[in-house]
Amino acid sequence: MDLFGDHPDQADPEIGRDAPLGERIRPQNLDEVVGQKHLLAPGQPLRVAIDADRVGSIVFWGPPGTGKTTLARLIARSTKGRFVPFSAVTSGIKEVKEVLSNSAKHRTLTGQRTYVFIDEIHRFNKAQQDAFLPFVESGEIRLIGATTENPSFEINGALLSRVRVYTLNRLESDELRQLIQRAATDTERGVARDLDDNAVSAVVAAADGDARRALTLLEAAANHVDAEHPISAEDIATVHQQGHLLYDKAGEEHFNLISALHKTMRGGDPDAALYYLARMLAAGEDPLWVARRLIRHAIEDVGLADTNALTVARNARETYHLLGSPEGELALAAAVVYLATAPKSNATYTAWKAAVVRVRETGSLPVPLGLRNAPTGLMKGLGYGADYEYAHDATDAITAQEYFPDKLHGTRLYHPTDRGAEREISEYLKHYRELRSRRMAESREKSNEH
Repeated sequence: MDLFGDHPDQADPEIGRDAPLGERIRPQNLDEVVGQKHLLAPGQPLRVAIDADRVGSIVFWGPPGTGKTTLARLIARSTKGRFVPFSAVTSGIKEVKEVLSNSAKHRTLTGQRTYVFIDEIHRFNKAQQDAFLPFVESGEIRLIGATTENPSFEINGALLSRVRVYTLNRLESDELRQLIQRAATDTERGVARDLDDNAVSAVVAAADGDARRALTLLEAAANHVDAEHPISAEDIATVHQQGHLLYDKAGEEHFNLISALHKTMRGGDPDAALYYLARMLAAGEDPLWVARRLIRHAIEDVGLADTNALTVARNARETYHLLGSPEGELALAAAVVYLATAPKSNATYTAWKAAVVRVRETGSLPVPLGLRNAPTGLMKGLGYGADYEYAHDATDAITAQEYFPDKLHGTRLYHPTDRGAEREISEYLKHYRELRSRRMAESREKSNEH
């Protein structure tokens, strides 16, 4: 046994009947692997590298239960390497350095390649990840990392540049069905039980693409139902009780779903928007956080095209805050439908960004004298407020006053659309600019006369 309790010269320790079904049924060779054909089918990149014994340091990225640990073990077994696993959850920098040092010594003494497998590598901090660099670069170890999080964000650039990332996909329904039937009928490693088609379909639906979840549910059902009775869909439902959707409130799927919700509302599809709202709430997202995102959408994507949108979004948040779940969720659903079907404009959002850029580019330009307040005699003497034209004294409350600093004369930041209420704003601005242009021309004529 090595430092971490694994058998150093085997891909797997002996697995007894008391081990979980997921461990017992784990594939013993690449041909037994279900799914991931884009990597393991003949001629595909990873399969070619394994068959040719040219697997370098790699990272497997994919949802839970897609075979990341299984593939790591099979790579070590297929290439007669030493497999040393440990978890980023429980191991610190001391353990990292110790296993790396031991692996280097083992390579020197035996010539056997060591695969260091790190489950949940995204949980390692930068210092821990950096500890692997010299060993990976020298080839003293082959690093195999597994992560459910996007490596671009969770693995530091220096280490990421030295590994190859392989993306694993959630298992398709037919793949899960194949796995479940194999585990059910295998008399040595499986549960050796009969399942009708409806029961298999129920497990597939509950698993949501996760092989480990499917096998755990199957084993629980086998333990729940008398051995002489076949397992039914009702038995699966009794054991399962509540589904579990792929979601991580701090991870990539969190951002994937909120992005999908925003984009379907922006695109005007209330049906898809409701679907993504339901996905998020069913997976445990904070409904008040979702409500805040709806408010943001009302400001950013509906804007002034529908001046009620912000009110609807805010009211949905207040309603949920008052009622909670499940009643308050209907208010969120109503807001999603309203926002998805409302006329859209990002004109205000675009204008605001342009204003921020203009300020950054031009700095602290002096405010025109006519717009300055003059609370003291000195300020009045300097001309503060002297040229201010009081709008209420002018026809239509439109004057020839220049409101921008001189350097920005004529600047336009807000360009309303012709959708929804912004059509009226657009008409007002057209009238405003035409009338103001005439007033400014009249003002210049008067100045020339004097």
